[in-house]
Amino acid sequence: MLQLQPPRFLPLPRRRLAGRRRRARPALALNSKWNLPDVNTDAVRERVRSWMSVARGAIADATHVARERASHKEDPEAGKKKQRKEVAVEEQAFVAVPEVTVEPLVDQGWLSLDAIVSIEQFARLNGFTGRQVQRIFEALAPKHLHNDARSLVEYSCFRYLSRDNSDLHSNLKELAFQKLVFVTMLAWEDPYKEDDSPLSSLDNYSVLGRLVGEDAFVRIAPAVAGVADVSTAHYLFRALVGAEKGLSFDLWTTYLAELLKVHHGRHRQTHQMGDNFLSDEQVLCIGSSKKRPVLKWEDNIAWPGNLTLTDKALYFEAIGLSGTKKPMRLDLTDQNSRVEKAKVGPFGSKLFDSAVTVSSGSTSDEWTLEFVDFSGETRRDVWLAFISEIISVYRFIREYGPGDNDPAIHDVYGAHKGKKRAVSSATNCIARLQSLQFIRRLYEEPAKLVQFYYLSNAPFGDVVLQTLAVKFWGGPLITKAKSSNHMSPQWQRSSEDPSSGVAHVYDVDGSVYLRKWMTSPSWASSHSANFWKNSSVKHGVILSKSLVVADKNLVEKAMVNCKEKSKVVERTQATIVAATIEGIPSNIDLFKELMLPFAIMAENFKKLQRWENPRSTTCCLLLIYTVIFRNMLSYVLPFTLMMMALSMLAVKGLKEQGRLGRSFGKVTIRDQPPSNTIQKILALKEAMASVENYLQNLNVSLLKIRTIFLAGQPEVR
Repeated sequence: MLQLQPPRFLPLPRRRLAGRRRRARPALALNSKWNLPDVNTDAVRERVRSWMSVARGAIADATHVARERASHKEDPEAGKKKQRKEVAVEEQAFVAVPEVTVEPLVDQGWLSLDAIVSIEQFARLNGFTGRQVQRIFEALAPKHLHNDARSLVEYSCFRYLSRDNSDLHSNLKELAFQKLVFVTMLAWEDPYKEDDSPLSSLDNYSVLGRLVGEDAFVRIAPAVAGVADVSTAHYLFRALVGAEKGLSFDLWTTYLAELLKVHHGRHRQTHQMGDNFLSDEQVLCIGSSKKRPVLKWEDNIAWPGNLTLTDKALYFEAIGLSGTKKPMRLDLTDQNSRVEKAKVGPFGSKLFDSAVTVSSGSTSDEWTLEFVDFSGETRRDVWLAFISEIISVYRFIREYGPGDNDPAIHDVYGAHKGKKRAVSSATNCIARLQSLQFIRRLYEEPAKLVQFYYLSNAPFGDVVLQTLAVKFWGGPLITKAKSSNHMSPQWQRSSEDPSSGVAHVYDVDGSVYLRKWMTSPSWASSHSANFWKNSSVKHGVILSKSLVVADKNLVEKAMVNCKEKSKVVERTQATIVAATIEGIPSNIDLFKELMLPFAIMAENFKKLQRWENPRSTTCCLLLIYTVIFRNMLSYVLPFTLMMMALSMLAVKGLKEQGRLGRSFGKVTIRDQPPSNTIQKILALKEAMASVENYLQNLNVSLLKIRTIFLAGQPEVR
């Protein structure tokens, strides 16, 4: 059991004198060897702080008990639940501060209260004091990080978290550990304090009303096993926060409580329904509800039933008049498995847009499942993300992982567990999405919350998948000594250059991913080669392949590029969506703005034709005559394309330098004022008149061209 509360010290028994009941006054002899300057002030200060901590804990407990009793007596029955909830939230938000041994003053300033509490608490969990952790960090970290408070917070936290290799951290069940992780995120976000007395506010230290930002959540939450993934942490934070400014402690504990319920429910459901499924499958989600049933469409007939998703397949138990039938199984591990949205309806009509089509290799193994949801398409989209993630993780295993019968899998320590690690990562993503669904904090695109499916469609996602493969299957090389005296396997770390194209790939901790496993075509891409050449850790303290203090691991580095390229794609999509505006006046304005460069070119050509600037017209004619008489017409098109390419490069360079201004290249469309039906009819009439004018001008131009080719004159008969 994790214990984060300070020890409750008992008072020492008083020594009674035989002759007198009164305590004897201490006497100081003139010849005594005890001097006041010899007293250890640090020891006295630490002992006083410990007593004050005990007193604060006792006073806080007594205050909460008294407040709860008073609320029971004074409040009516209708307000009891609300008062109890508020008291419970206050009690949960109160953090018991242990005896502080951290040196609060560093070169860059005073440590914040959050940093002091986080460092001290994790130091106790690691078996040290806060001051000892500071000294260890100064001995391990580079010189420029010795006084970096944020790096110290990361080290104290990551050192304890690196001891856990489970899929879900066991200490998440403890409220004290949930508080500590939340405090650590606050400390990472603001490790310094302006006040020069950082211990003055430890009396009533609480996280109630505090908010965690996105960067702190993305840095700390993925370090706790099962809470978040590096690749989807940004979208998870946005889904949790929604329209709020940050992540509150109440929302943080609610999310973790639902996450623990999901994992506990999986184990219970797997044991209860083990007879209906294969022994090596784990139940992930069950879709069965009287209010929101699941329908399986066959020959335009909908059959209600229970849908169960495991880590390998889908099971559907049809419900008939005589009860449930034998469950049908659809394998999701096949290489031809796919899932997509579908529309269903009676008599073959595409009426309801709430279904998915799942197939496994052949058309005979194709299911059409409708997820009835009267509140929208949320349920269908969530199940689409569930099924897509299972299909994507096995596609990832086939593309980036070694084969099951590959003998080289035994040459790398822990590589035989790589497939299990990948599947566990996918099931954890599904569990987090289920938790968000239960607390009604779903993201607008649930597919961005499941790791493998999102990366398979994201720009630069193939490189992130490569880093995940190195994380799952990478490990130290194992070599058997040839001498009979050394029969035990030994670990070997190669000294080859990780950036070379023909060598194995190495993780930040020296783990090896063999060259023969790089069968995916993505390894041969240029952006993949550039990434792996610059993938080494420049500075920082490496605690494991996933936890690096003051630097990023491979997955985090790849996600930086993926996130930047995703922003570019999102801006492009937003531009396309903005171009598809509604309304005739708005579309006319957009058309005019897009045709503005061509209109300017046409106007300049008309000026040349009218001899408004004789010098320009003369130069243009000389150039045309030179091209014709010198027989250089074949060079016109290549020269034009080359000049266009040079112009594009020049514009791009000037734009990156900021010399063209912010408004360059922007299309401005003014919002049309609201109008009634009569005004819309008048606008339509004006638009039709403009179209008629354009058609007349176009007909005149075509007639002129026809006359030139036929060498005649147009006549009206």
